[in-house]
Amino acid sequence: MNPDQLNQLYDEATGLLKKLIATPSFSREEDKTSELLENFFKERNILVHKHLYNVWAKNKFFDERKPTLLLNSHHDTVKPNSQYTKNPFNPIIEEGKLFGLGSNDAGGSLVSLIAAFLYFHEKEDLKYNLILAASAEEEISGINGIESLLNQLGPIDCSIVGEPTQMQMAVAERGLMVLDCIAKGKAGHAARKEGENAIYKAIKDIEWLTSYKFPKVSGLLGPVNMDVTVIETDNKAHNVVPAQCKFVVDVRVNELYTFEEIFGVIKANIASEVKTRSFRLRSTAISLDHPLVQAGLQLGRNYYGSPTTSDKALMPFPALKMGPGDSGRSHSADEYIYVEEIREGIGLYIQLLEGVL
Repeated sequence: MNPDQLNQLYDEATGLLKKLIATPSFSREEDKTSELLENFFKERNILVHKHLYNVWAKNKFFDERKPTLLLNSHHDTVKPNSQYTKNPFNPIIEEGKLFGLGSNDAGGSLVSLIAAFLYFHEKEDLKYNLILAASAEEEISGINGIESLLNQLGPIDCSIVGEPTQMQMAVAERGLMVLDCIAKGKAGHAARKEGENAIYKAIKDIEWLTSYKFPKVSGLLGPVNMDVTVIETDNKAHNVVPAQCKFVVDVRVNELYTFEEIFGVIKANIASEVKTRSFRLRSTAISLDHPLVQAGLQLGRNYYGSPTTSDKALMPFPALKMGPGDSGRSHSADEYIYVEEIREGIGLYIQLLEGVL
């Protein structure tokens, strides 16, 4: 790839990102950005498809006899927090930083992947087919995002998931399981020491949850973590012993356990009634021997285990999470991405794909 090609792709990518920033796209409200992305491909005479608010396109010489590589990132955002000092929908560049909501998470990754897709779109004799998918509802792990889109795309062999990783390779990712627990007691008058206090029963279970250590510790993701994040009783009166105490447990699971194993251990060791919201967001890992990872190693990229979840968790095939930007900036006030990170991201994505295509 010559410098002029990279400059052109960079200009197209940053121009698209500015338009995306200027267009609100909160989860479940991505209609305008889906139209924007659809028109972007139409303007370049690329056949584009849309399912709900998910937008995707295939390379020009797509061949069903070949394996398929998915390039995926999301175009939804969280809502801006109250600490913003800049207009979150005004894409401005200051001191090399492009500011705006979704610039870092994950607009920079999305437009860099789109630029790489444009680079390969009309090339013949690729070893893999390419599908570019801009998905919705990633920030809320919604059922109308990548999960619904995969049913439309046909067989996928592997994927690059664009998220801010400083263009290092997240080869593993923690799973997320959320538990709703209810400790049950018996209501009574506090002054007469009546009833059975559900809070005290909940405390015993919480003590176990915060002290128990699952024995298998991952070299990439570390131990399984359990944190109680919400607690409430069924009454607000100061003089009533509560009959119920509800609490929520955030469980981050490494790749060495299934959700079913973790859930079984917890259920066997606490007295509270416990239910899981879902087993959808499982921990994932891609082999270090996979061609995508090997191509990244050849480019001097490092690999690590990511503590955060992404659409990678919903993919039943090997997926490498990698993209420009820094995860530490995600969901922060005055979110930004360095424009040079986008240029570097485009170049590295292309070099990575050249290693396998």
